[in-house]
Amino acid sequence: MLALAPRAGSAVVLPAPEGRHWCRPAAASATAGEMGSDPMSAPLELRGLTAPESQARPADTFMREIADSIVAGRYAADELLPPEAALAAYFRVSRTIIRESMKRLEEKGLVTIQQGRGTQVRPHAHWNVLDPLVLSAVIAHDEELHTLDELTLVRGALEAVMAGQAADRADEHGVAEVQEAMRLMRDAEHDYARFRDADAEFHRTVMRLSGNFLAGNIADTLYSRAREFSRFEGHPPADATQRTLDEHEAVLRAIVAHDGGTARTAMNDHIVEAWRRRSRPEH
Repeated sequence: MLALAPRAGSAVVLPAPEGRHWCRPAAASATAGEMGSDPMSAPLELRGLTAPESQARPADTFMREIADSIVAGRYAADELLPPEAALAAYFRVSRTIIRESMKRLEEKGLVTIQQGRGTQVRPHAHWNVLDPLVLSAVIAHDEELHTLDELTLVRGALEAVMAGQAADRADEHGVAEVQEAMRLMRDAEHDYARFRDADAEFHRTVMRLSGNFLAGNIADTLYSRAREFSRFEGHPPADATQRTLDEHEAVLRAIVAHDGGTARTAMNDHIVEAWRRRSRPEH
């Protein structure tokens, strides 16, 4: 049961489906200003949800908060979320925004809306983890790195296929593009920010040359979301830059030689090994 805890005094019970009780302070006319910025002291205690400080893109703020709470396990699978009216009051937005946002969360597989019953959290097997909002929330709560381990294996497999396709299909112009991407990486060797961007561009160049739109889109989504988090950067060893350059050179040589098999192996080995040395550095 989700308790909407009062700040003080007695509580009244709002109508709730299936015998659930949504508790609200007796002073039900509390204003947005009285709610404060601390969710634990607010009249509506919504399990870690934080009311927005501004009204900039309120729907996006609401969806991020709900997605984060679901992924963090504050709301269990099959549990009902608070009623529309309570959420609208807490987040200081209209019920229309809450309703439309819930529909978008339903499209992402996080909830299901049942007429006359309410909005119910769906089991994680139904979540669309390729959706940027969902994937970012999952990675944010990946304390043990299990999700990033899985992401790396999937990304490695996809980019390996695309590297092989690029090696098989690249013409003279395509080979020159990969060579230029490699040159930019070498030039940025001593500038971490530039090197990081050049590294990403090398991978995107190979993906583009593969002609595999679907695999490229999925791999780029995985990589782009992972890069948002410092834990994906990990703790690279002192020689990480040189090892990364060497691994990219191996991919480049295979593409120049139009050796698809070697390109596949080189790309997969690079992605898996680069993550291993960042996430579990040698002592």
